[in-house]
Amino acid sequence: MIPLMTILTVIDCALLMFVVLIQNPKGGGVDSTFGGQGANQMLGAARSTDFIEKLTWVLAIILFALCIITAILVNMNAGASGTVLGSEG
Repeated sequence: MIPLMTILTVIDCALLMFVVLIQNPKGGGVDSTFGGQGANQMLGAARSTDFIEKLTWVLAIILFALCIITAILVNMNAGASGTVLGSEG
């Protein structure tokens, strides 16, 4: 279960990095990154910016939850095997 959680965390981190990188700090957002008027006509400037911002928050919350769940699973796994993290033997 821990390897699955690790893979999900890595995927979420990669998506979060991509979403943050496509944002324009001056408010241009997706419309200036992906072809100017084409993306603006397809999504609208305000709607694309709102979507990317919401997606950033969702991915950040998912990352937070995955980290907490993984920490709990690692702690439970260490307790079940009779070892404490950081001490062997």
